[in-house]
Amino acid sequence: MHYGYIGLGNLGAACAGCLLKAGFQVTVYDLNPALAAPLVAQGAVLATSAEALAASVDHVITCLPSPAVSERVLRGILPQMKPGASWLEMSTLGRDDVLKLAAVAAESGVRMMELPVTGGVHLAYQGKITMLAGGDKDLFDLHHAAMQAMGDKIFHMGPLGSACIIKVITNMLAFIHLKATSEALMLAKRGGLDLAQSWHAIAASSGNSFVHETEGALILNGSYDVAFNVDLALKDLGFALGFGKEFGVPLDLASMTNQTYIAAKAAYGGEAQSPMIAKLLEDLLGTDLRAEGFPARLE
Repeated sequence: MHYGYIGLGNLGAACAGCLLKAGFQVTVYDLNPALAAPLVAQGAVLATSAEALAASVDHVITCLPSPAVSERVLRGILPQMKPGASWLEMSTLGRDDVLKLAAVAAESGVRMMELPVTGGVHLAYQGKITMLAGGDKDLFDLHHAAMQAMGDKIFHMGPLGSACIIKVITNMLAFIHLKATSEALMLAKRGGLDLAQSWHAIAASSGNSFVHETEGALILNGSYDVAFNVDLALKDLGFALGFGKEFGVPLDLASMTNQTYIAAKAAYGGEAQSPMIAKLLEDLLGTDLRAEGFPARLE
């Protein structure tokens, strides 16, 4: 099948590249044409607009920064999509957004599958990211080969709206774990321990987490560069807190972590890297968390 991919930020570029490597025909578009250049070098076709892309492909995938952008792009491409075309939305949306946009697509005869992912951009470039699909089972089966090209753990979570809930849950946990590992590393440093050795000891302990192993390493390097910013973290935490209110679940840790990210945005701006919540502690205590031998980016 011929896929069109709209939105070539860190995640979108990685996933579109995996489709190309797997032999799919891929047409791409982004408002910033420079983001498409590496993919064009790999064999992708660059469309002149999102609408032109939609008219030329069998199915459209989007990976965009906000529900408002997703809706704007969707309304633009729907009149151009081929009969039988479907829309795969990889952006992180709220459940209400998913159901609303699915209804908009259905009015034009286009079926939607939500496909948020989790695990980090470094795994997306390897084709090993976890894919969380929501939608009709036959649509899931239709696009399973493409999902296998982009990820290695694929979960059909249920009907539309299911995947966005689990995606928000996984991100909420990641942000809480990041706050926890920041505090743990600072305890080790202020307690006079070797930070590198402490990181390894935690990684081999019952207190370990995926976030400690990955983003904890970026904190120790001082780059904090996980290719995911504070504004995106606040967006996802907002979704989580909204679900907590809707489902009647008190989210004490998520609420505290949300306040930490608000403070990080005030200190460093919304474009700052998500792990820079650790820098709040570093600045407060005048104590850095640097150690030798840790990467600036995850591979």
